[in-house]
Formats: sequence, C-alpha cells, structure tokens
Amino acid sequence: MGCVKSKEDKGPTQKYRPDPTNPTPGSHMGLYGPDPTQMGQSPALKGPTNNYNSRTTGLTPFGGSSSVITPFGGAASSSFSTVAVSNPFPGAVTGGVTFFVALYDYEARTSDDLSFKKGDRFQIINNTEGDWWEARSINTGQKGYIPSNYVAPADSIQAEEWYFGKMGRKDAERLLLVPGNQRGTFLARESETTKGAYSLSIRDWDEMKGDNVKHYKIRKLDNGGYYITTRAQFDTLQKLVKHYTVEVFKFSFVEKHCQCFLLHSHFFFLFLGTWNGTTKVAIKTLKPGTMSPEAFLQEAQIMKKLRHDKLVPLYAVVSEEPIYIVTEYMGKGSLLDFLKEGEGKYLKLPQLVDMAAQIADGMAFIERMNYIHRDLRAANILVGDNLVCKIADFGLARLIEDNEYTARQGAKFPIKWTAPEAALYGRFTIKSDVWSFGILLTELVTKGRVPYPGMVNREVLEQVERGYRMPCPQGCPESLHEMMRLCWKKEPDERPTFEYIQSFLEDYFTATEPQYQPGDNL
Repeated sequence: MGCVKSKEDKGPTQKYRPDPTNPTPGSHMGLYGPDPTQMGQSPALKGPTNNYNSRTTGLTPFGGSSSVITPFGGAASSSFSTVAVSNPFPGAVTGGVTFFVALYDYEARTSDDLSFKKGDRFQIINNTEGDWWEARSINTGQKGYIPSNYVAPADSIQAEEWYFGKMGRKDAERLLLVPGNQRGTFLARESETTKGAYSLSIRDWDEMKGDNVKHYKIRKLDNGGYYITTRAQFDTLQKLVKHYTVEVFKFSFVEKHCQCFLLHSHFFFLFLGTWNGTTKVAIKTLKPGTMSPEAFLQEAQIMKKLRHDKLVPLYAVVSEEPIYIVTEYMGKGSLLDFLKEGEGKYLKLPQLVDMAAQIADGMAFIERMNYIHRDLRAANILVGDNLVCKIADFGLARLIEDNEYTARQGAKFPIKWTAPEAALYGRFTIKSDVWSFGILLTELVTKGRVPYPGMVNREVLEQVERGYRMPCPQGCPESLHEMMRLCWKKEPDERPTFEYIQSFLEDYFTATEPQYQPGDNL
C-alpha cells in the first residue's frame, strides 16, 4: 500500500524522490497536515459553518429530524481531508480511465514533479514506473510526475469528498463527533463486516443520547447496483448519495400528528404538526389533482438552495405520495392576517418599517442569488415571535440566468401585486419583485387593506399602464410613499435594488424621518 520513497529514472542513475506518503501540509488539511494516505486517521478538520437557517443541502440522518445537512466538511469546503488509496490501477494501463483528479494539494520537490491543488485534473501519460506517474495537467497543460496515491479516477468514489475508504466504525464516529460538525454531517466508508458493501455514517442528535452517530449499511446487488432499501436501487454509489441528497428525508418523515388545520389554498393544505413530539412544524401537502407532484416539489428544491434567516427554512421533504413539505412553524401566521386580525392592528410605524426592512433583507439575498420570487405580498410573509418576519411560499420562485424569466402563456399571477411588464407580457425580473415590494409596503401601512381599493384586476392593469399610482395612504409619511413610487417606476431599470431598499428602511428613522412622532394610526 502507498508509494515507495523513490523511483528509477529512464537513465542509468537513480534519482532520489521524497516519500509521497509524507506530504507537504496543504491548505485543505485544516490546522495541520497529517499523512492523508493513512487509513482511519481522525484529523482535526474544520467542520461546516452552516447555521440552522442557512444549511447546505446534503444527506439526511435516516430516522432523524431537521438538521444541518452536509457532506463531511461541507458541500463546498476546502478544509476537507479524505483518505487516499494506493495505486488502484498498477501496471501498464489505467484500466481505460482517461482523467484523474487530485485528492490533495502537492508541492513539487524536484524539477520534474508537478505541483497541483486538490481538484486539479490530469491525463495520465505513463504509469508503468511504479507509484510515480507521468501526467499532463488539464488545468495548466504542464507535464511532470505526480504521486499516484494523490489522485483517483475522476468519476470514482475515491474522488468524492464524502468517501473515506477503509475507515472503522469507531474512527468514523470520532471524526463525525469533532466539535464544529453539525447534525446531518455524513461520510461513506467500506463496510467492516461485509466485503464489497459500504457503510453510511451520519451525525445525529436526540434527547436521550445527545450527539451520536448512526450507521447504515449500503448493500451491493449481484448486478453491481447499490441500495439501502430494496425499494430504491442505484447503478453507482454516487447516484445513491446524490439521490438522498436531493430527496431530503425520503426515508424518515417526522411524526406527523396533524393537530391543527392552518390554511388551504387552491393547490395545497397547510397543517400544524409536531416533530418527534416536541417541535412545532408547518406541514404543506398537495391537494389531489391540482398540480403535478414534480411542480409541487420544485418549491422544495428552491427552498433548499435559498438559505437565509429571513426566509422560512425547509426542514424536510417526503417525496413519495402523499407528498409533504415540512418547514419552520411561524406562530403568528401570515403577515396579512397578523395585520388585519392579530397584534399587528396596533403596531406603529417604527415596528412596521422594521418588518419591511426584514423582508427587504430576505429579498436582497434572493437578489444576490439571481432568483426571483414572483409572488411577494403580505399573504406570503410569515410572522413569528418578536415581530420576526420571513419570506415564504416559493412555489413561483425561479432562478434567472439572463436577468429575465418569461412565464408560460396562461400562467396566473396576483395582478394587483404584479409589475405591468410581468402581468402583461410575462417578463419577470428582480425588478418586478421590487414593484411587488412597493405594493407590500402599502399593505403594511394600511394594516392589510387590499391594494387599489374599489378596482378590479382589469381596471388596475389599464390604469397602471396609463400612469396611475396609488396615492399616499392615510398617516403614511411622504418619504415612505416616495419609496413606494420608486418601486413603481415604469422602467424596471429605474427601480431601486433590494439592497438599497433595505439600507433605506434600516436607517429610516435616523436618516429620513428623525422627527417622527406617533399618530393615531401610525
């Protein structure tokens, strides 16, 4: 196993080459650089830094509950050290494998070595001279020698950051329980008891055991496939992991004791449930026959990608019918109901502006991520304790690649909140969300009044196209109405960014309205 300390050159003399199993520590190795080729080590690795409301998606602990869901070290972590294998393709050929990928950083120690970084790709020119292979870097085009146990075939499991090779159960537990790794962090390894099988080890937590690690056997089929449960079989280990990364909580739905019917819309029901009998959650389920399961699950896919403390977090998905999307429960309900029937009726302008600033904060994040919401209104903002506001209902949200999204013909949108270019021509941008935010501001200051009172949708479209804009609501400062009017500029490019709106609202009572005095309504 491993590499020898030297290799023979083609010439008559031998050239000393350092032992590749004692690598130069690289930046990917965290606080120090242990030998990455030694199986079963438990290096002090920096764990994922995701917080509860900004999780990276990944595999879930089966039978567990909401958690940070990450491959070990994080989905995009550079502080990840994995386990190398010795030359997997000794001899004259590399088994037909064309491209290899670097598992670690390596600093050249002789003039004919290649320096490289973890993730660099190589084409192998000659691997007949032992454990040092002649290779060409795809990244730089340079040729030189590389230690064979620092690379793996690009499509092999050895190249995956979550694969740890021959690691024992105890070492896996020790590594996953390192402080900083969060619930849901996982790794895959060779099974200690069954040849050809693998084990999946996942960090979990419960009230009885506290932090613990659960282990699941990945079995191999006679035809070469893999499965944890026979109901779901996969050609490769990578496909299995990817499947459970995408299908979050496919196996283990929370204990759904539906205690309370919260809401129903044209497409779904929303219930209050409990998680493990303790944590309240909101459970959304699709109404039969109203839309395809794929379209319903697209909302969950969007929520997995958008993690921010002003966006309602996704906890779990059950992707087999009946389909459920499980999210944080916000005890005060929708902002619209809160303003019309709850404590919101008695709020003054400072609290309302703060709530608007929170919403702008969440939308500024969506803006930075190149997404659009397309259904921004008070009914889709949820309120929790201490007037915390979070954006919800991502059923219409989309990723935009060319700054614009064109809706399919016949798609339905809330006309009174939708920008004219979107309502009339289906052209959605983040600036059409800005328009909607201006309408939402009117909902806040009027305590939930329907926009354009007395007008039907067709009349709204006609009047807005002619230049009509809602007047300043009673009691609303003119400076805040001016922000609304900026949001309603006819040309989308003339509307402010959410980053600007957030800054304006956060500083509103120091920079814009320092002399504010509460009135009867606001």
